[in-house]
Amino acid sequence: MVHNFNAGPSILPKTVFEEASQAILDYNDTGLSILELGHRTPTFQAVMDEARALLAALMQLDNDHEVLFLHGGASTQFMQVPMNLLDDKETAAYSDTGVWSSKAIKEAKLFGKAEIVCSGKENNYTSIPKDFAVPNDAKYFHITTNNTIYGSQWQKIPNTSNVLVADMSSDILSRTMDFNSFGLIYAGAQKNIGAAGVNVVVINKNILGKVKRAIPTIMDYRNHIKESSMLNTPPVFAVYVCMLTLRWLKAQGGVAAIEKINDAKAAMLYNEIDNNPLFKGTIAHDDRSKMNVCFVMHNPALEESFLSFAKQNGIVGIKGHRLSGGFRASLYNALPLSSVEVLVQIMKDFTAKNG
Repeated sequence: MVHNFNAGPSILPKTVFEEASQAILDYNDTGLSILELGHRTPTFQAVMDEARALLAALMQLDNDHEVLFLHGGASTQFMQVPMNLLDDKETAAYSDTGVWSSKAIKEAKLFGKAEIVCSGKENNYTSIPKDFAVPNDAKYFHITTNNTIYGSQWQKIPNTSNVLVADMSSDILSRTMDFNSFGLIYAGAQKNIGAAGVNVVVINKNILGKVKRAIPTIMDYRNHIKESSMLNTPPVFAVYVCMLTLRWLKAQGGVAAIEKINDAKAAMLYNEIDNNPLFKGTIAHDDRSKMNVCFVMHNPALEESFLSFAKQNGIVGIKGHRLSGGFRASLYNALPLSSVEVLVQIMKDFTAKNG
């Protein structure tokens, strides 16, 4: 058996693979594959409508918030957010907590002023900044809720009077929170929502239409809202897989239920890291991510041997990112607790032989 700890594209529920596989051959006995289904047909419209409704229900969104399924990964939103929200002489506030937030800051500077109000760069992003102030005149405050590469996470969402914008690509729907407190949330789907190829945007309609610039039609959120994510041909199959994954999450009991499982998975793995003499964590304890657990070995010379041992025992995807090294075990929603149990046992077995 393979235990998939890849950071993304990542593990999806087995039932989703089974249903999606059948839909590729024959979608709902239509005689057509989901891959060739007309996106303007009532058949696919039902898919899009259900996907949007499921996400709104799972996030308990109010009537001011709209759900969009758009082309492009979260990286597209690095520029689409400031294009829609920030005029060229205005300022947006950003937190710098890793690679992805740094990329977002770079893109924002193309459209206005991007002020970095807090940063973890000096300590190599091993903790989340605590003491900072967001300027009152900032059009919005942007955070990246989970640092996929280094393994840190905002455990407490900042309380600010500014419009709050969040890149939630790697921890969306993994824990309960007041999603309505955000002006805009975006996330690449390929970690907790579905397959790669579609981007989710949740946006409060009231923050739009405030900039003076002309926005290209396809980049204007208002146009996508007006057309219910059908402004142009959507990534049909990717949206369908999202719908199936959201159905699965609802069947598990929703976000609150999956959060308890995610907490148990993270606690089990961090406990082994903290108590195993060969391994150590890399992130400040209070800021540890429950989605991307990053760790190293006290003796780096043993790391390749451990990777090989893990692979022999069905563990895949735990090699750390090239920027952070070591190991990274991604514990996304669809990863079962049993896979974490296997990883922990392998760590124990390796230590028994090499400790």
